[in-house]
Amino acid sequence: MLRYVPATFHVPKHSVPPLPAEPPVIPAVPKDAASVMLLRPADAGGVEVFLQRRVAAMAFAGGMTVFPGGGVDARDADAPVRWAGPPPGQWAEWFGCSESLARALVCAAVRETFEESGVLLAGSESATVPDTARYRAARAALVSRELSLAEFLADAGLLLRADLLRPWANWVTPEEERRRYDARFFVAALPEGQHADGRTTEAESTGWRRPADAIDEAAAGTSALLPPTWFMLDELSRCTSVGQALAMTRSIPKVTPRIVVDGEVIRVEVP
Repeated sequence: MLRYVPATFHVPKHSVPPLPAEPPVIPAVPKDAASVMLLRPADAGGVEVFLQRRVAAMAFAGGMTVFPGGGVDARDADAPVRWAGPPPGQWAEWFGCSESLARALVCAAVRETFEESGVLLAGSESATVPDTARYRAARAALVSRELSLAEFLADAGLLLRADLLRPWANWVTPEEERRRYDARFFVAALPEGQHADGRTTEAESTGWRRPADAIDEAAAGTSALLPPTWFMLDELSRCTSVGQALAMTRSIPKVTPRIVVDGEVIRVEVP
């Protein structure tokens, strides 16, 4: 069993967004969200993870380097989705939520990954989609919300491949923030034959990075990471292969950190 996080964690002050001058009296209700850490083997061993630097003008995490993901859309569970792999009940057990929310989270993870990177975790029971170029129009329709994931998969005759995903973590934005998310993080291997791209209006740049290199860049001030991203990159840096990351047995506690500003360092205290 991998220990999830230490009791405290330090990140440079420049690497996270500024806190509100006056924290809200009543904490905002977190919005459910899903994010996927896409992995591929690194040439020198270990793994590489697909990252994107968000457009600076974005309302949440502008300028931050993040994994593909976003909020759960009401239509992520608007119709039955045919899928292969662990059923919603199993995901509900892993994430400690209702079965209906678990179904929506898995659908959101697949939808957001496709929208933001072009990687589609779908196919038949025995194979994934080898090339997603044919679904470019559907991808645009998903982004504009003209099409739901259920409609897209049904029209294309595809199964959602929940077996390609693994649960990794559950972080909730600190109560000090005005915009909050209850984010569930998944890990998945890049399907054979597919390519992750940067064709999303939400990112100014994208690319594959070794987790340790991404941390070094944030520490040097050339990029910025939210504390949960930093935590999970640190965990991924210890994985010797994609297979090892996918095979990990993890507990998934709901982590709501407390942020304490200490000079030029932000201390993230984990309950």
